[in-house]
Amino acid sequence: MVVRASGLLLGIAGLPGNYGIGKLGKEARNFVDFLKKSGQRYWQILPLSPTGYGDSPYQSCSVRAGNPYFIDFETLEQEGLLKPADYQNTQFGDNPRYIHYGMLYQTVAPTLKKAYERFKPDAGYEEFLRKNADWVQDYALYTAVKEENSGKPWYEWENSLKMARPEALAAAKERLADKIGYQLFVQYEFFKQWHELKLYANRNGVEIIGDMPIYCAYDSVEAWLNPELFEFDQNKRPLSVAGCPPDDYAKDGQLWGNPIYNWNAMRDNGYNWWINRIAFETDIYDVLRIDHFRGFAGYFSIPYGSQTAAAGKWRKGPGMSLFNSTNYWLGPKRIIAEDLGFVTDDVRTLLKEAGYPGMKVLQFAFDPNAKNAYLPCNFESKDCAVYTSTHDSSTASGWAEKLGGDTLKFCMSYMNITDKKDIPDGLLRAAWSSIADTAIAQPQDFLGLGDETRINVPGTLGLNWRWRLSREDLSFAFSDKLLSLTKTYNRIVTGPVPALQKAQGR
Repeated sequence: MVVRASGLLLGIAGLPGNYGIGKLGKEARNFVDFLKKSGQRYWQILPLSPTGYGDSPYQSCSVRAGNPYFIDFETLEQEGLLKPADYQNTQFGDNPRYIHYGMLYQTVAPTLKKAYERFKPDAGYEEFLRKNADWVQDYALYTAVKEENSGKPWYEWENSLKMARPEALAAAKERLADKIGYQLFVQYEFFKQWHELKLYANRNGVEIIGDMPIYCAYDSVEAWLNPELFEFDQNKRPLSVAGCPPDDYAKDGQLWGNPIYNWNAMRDNGYNWWINRIAFETDIYDVLRIDHFRGFAGYFSIPYGSQTAAAGKWRKGPGMSLFNSTNYWLGPKRIIAEDLGFVTDDVRTLLKEAGYPGMKVLQFAFDPNAKNAYLPCNFESKDCAVYTSTHDSSTASGWAEKLGGDTLKFCMSYMNITDKKDIPDGLLRAAWSSIADTAIAQPQDFLGLGDETRINVPGTLGLNWRWRLSREDLSFAFSDKLLSLTKTYNRIVTGPVPALQKAQGR
C-alpha cells in the first residue's frame, strides 16, 4: 500500500443516524471527520450493492448497483425532492443499534418514490445514464420486472422473460417504463451522493477501501442477461455452485449457492466482463479489496442441487491470465487480496505474481505455533494489511472472551500481558506496531464491545448485518485512543490522497 497507515472497517449500513440504517449524508461525513481527527488514512467499507438473501451485501442482485437504503433523505430535501413530512415521521426501525430490514423494505421505496415524482431529469442525469449505459438500463429493467413479479427470482418468471427473449424484453420496457425510470433515478441519486462523499473523504485525507465480492448471486441481473458467463444449462439452470469444502469447523462444508463462472468463455472473450467490472470498482473506490481471492487460483465447485458441500471438488481458476488482462487494459491498480481460508501453494504463487498485498488476521495467529504466518513476528513483508478482526469474525473482545488453554497462554505470553481483559488492546498494539503497511480494526475493537456487535457469522442466517454505531460511540476518548496508538507506531500520513493528485493532473 506504499505508505504506513491505518484505518477503521465499518460498512455504510453501520453508521449512526435516525433513519434505520446508515446513510451517505451528514453522518457519513461526520465519520470522515472522526477518522481525520483520529489520524486515520483509511475507511474500509463493505460492498455498496443492494442486500440480497439473508440481508447480505455479498448476495446482491447486481454487482454494480448501489443500495437504495443508503440514499440520504436530508440531501434529497436540500435538492428540493423531499419535504420534511415525507420522511421525518416515518418509522424506519425500532432500535437505533440494530437494522430492521423488514421495516426498511416497507418504508424506503415509498419515500424515494415521492422524490422521484418531483425529479426533473437534467444534464447530470443524462451524463450518468451515458457513462453507465453498460449496466444501469439492464439493472432497472431487472428490478422493474422483479417488482411486477412480486419479488420472485428471475428463474421463476414466465418463460419468455426468464429466457430474456427480445420481444418479451421490448414489451416489458414499454409496459414498465415508469418503474424503470424510478430505478434509474434511484441509481443516479445513489452514485451522486456516493461520489460527493468520496470527494469529501479525499479532501480530508481519507481514502476509501471498497470491497468486491468474487461471485454473483443466482438471482442477479448478471445471471439473467449474461448466462454465457456462467456454467448454465440450456434452461439457465446452474450446473455447479460455489462453496467451501468440509473442515473442522463445518463438517458438511459451506454451500453458498452462487453460480460458477464459465472461465473458458470468459478467457475466450479476453476477460472483458472482469476488465469492465474492475474498472468500475476502482473508479468508485481508492483501494479495492477482492473477496475470496483464492477462487482465482482454484475454486470449490459443488453440483447444483446438492444439500451440502460434501460432493464438491476443487477446480483450477483463471490464475494470472485474468490479472495479466486487467493489468494490460487498466494499468496497475491498488488492490488488497483477501487470501484467507484454505490457502494452498497455488494461492500463494498467484498472490506473489499478481503483486497484491494479502491480509493478516491476528485472530488466526495464536494456535500456538511459533511459525504461524499470521503472527506479526513472522510477517515476511510489509506489503500486507493486518486486521484485529473483520466483518466475518468475532470482535476482538468477543474473541478474547472465548480463548482458553494453550492458545490463551501463548497469546498472553506473546503480548506480554497478565490479565485476559487486556487482550483486545494487545491485539490493537500488535497490529499497529507490526511491519504491515496497513493496519485495520473495527470500531468495536477500540470500544471493547463483544460478539453482540458482531457483523456476520458465515454460514448462518438470522441476526447478521444488523449492528450499528451510535453517535455516542464516536467519543473523544475513542478518538484520543486511536490517535495515540497511530502516533506511537508512526502511522500518521500527511499530504493529499493520490486520487486528488490525479484529478489535479499532478
